[in-house]
Amino acid sequence: MFRVRDDFRRAQVAIAALFCFLGFQYGTWVSRLPALKARLDLSEAELGLLLMVCGAGAAASFPLVATLMRRLGSRGLSFVSALGLGLVLPALALAPNYPVALAVVCFDGVAVGCLNVAMNAQGAALEVRYERTAMSRFHATFSGGALLAALLASGVNTLTPALGVHFGVAAGLLLLLIGFARPRLLTDGQKAEESGEAGQAEPRGRRRLTMPSRVTVWMGGAMVFGTVTEGAMNDWSTLYLQDVVHASSGLAPLGIAVVSVMMVLARVFADGWRSRWGDGRIVRVGGAVAGAGLALALLVGGVVPTLIGFACVGLGMAAATPCIYVAAAHQGSDALALVAATGTVGLLAGPAVIGFIADGSGLVWGMAAVAASAALVSACATRIRWRAAAGDKAAPASPAEAPANPA
Repeated sequence: MFRVRDDFRRAQVAIAALFCFLGFQYGTWVSRLPALKARLDLSEAELGLLLMVCGAGAAASFPLVATLMRRLGSRGLSFVSALGLGLVLPALALAPNYPVALAVVCFDGVAVGCLNVAMNAQGAALEVRYERTAMSRFHATFSGGALLAALLASGVNTLTPALGVHFGVAAGLLLLLIGFARPRLLTDGQKAEESGEAGQAEPRGRRRLTMPSRVTVWMGGAMVFGTVTEGAMNDWSTLYLQDVVHASSGLAPLGIAVVSVMMVLARVFADGWRSRWGDGRIVRVGGAVAGAGLALALLVGGVVPTLIGFACVGLGMAAATPCIYVAAAHQGSDALALVAATGTVGLLAGPAVIGFIADGSGLVWGMAAVAASAALVSACATRIRWRAAAGDKAAPASPAEAPANPA
């Protein structure tokens, strides 16, 4: 009994390190978007294209994920993609011009897509193997990684504006993190469980392509709008505070920090909230809180109201994506894979759309689109079949026990 508990904790910490890794890597370079914009002399549209190329790379990665999972397993794919993401930071700092920067962030999108699928496969396999929930806390560590990245960016920026120094330090920390996690991840001997629950490995027989079910489409919509909201706050909150609210260069990165703090705190307690109120209510109310809070902050203006509005977004959206992942898992492995794909694309491509809106109408309208996106999460959530709060124990423990609806 104690050995099983120790094994669970060991793997849980390692998988959490993957989520922290991705949040830290992503938060590191997006927190320095103003510096990248200035160094490469980019317009709002060019910056939006930079982010859109990152999303395109993520979208392009998914046809490759199944093959890479079969060849490397989720453990091997996690390690390879994490190494690639660590190299992105110095490469971006040294990029001599805009086309090179586009190529670097495109590669970043591919690696993010691979790591996102691999680490969620690890998390799903862990829950099934030990019959214990952990996904909300995994997502909390992603937000924690983004928070640490924002704090590091703020601290380094007060000492030196050099991107090379900042990104070099961050890359070194990332290498230490993946070195710690790799030996403790679930091994290739557990790939059968990963393939059954996370939908990443292909069965031996030929698979028949099917259209997504209506419920899966609504889940994908909720995931897209949720990750657009989360990604846009990471990408544009710094610029909004700096260019619209006129916050100082030391305060501007704290927009990401506020969102991340609220997400970390909410996700730590999210499993208890799910048991008490149910996943559906959490997602519906959370989307409404995020959308209304951000909209009011845009209307009022000022540094403090803006940070409060950002905090509402962090609080409201914190449990949305973990709940959607759980709901997708109960629809089957194909649904889980599809929803994970839409989530990564929304996280990386959505903020680019906000950039084009900001370039055409101003950043205030771009952030208003983020508020609308949060409200749409709540709307999509009304069309999804959620587990009842009192029926957590009676609900299927794994996707294999759920109805075999096609994705």
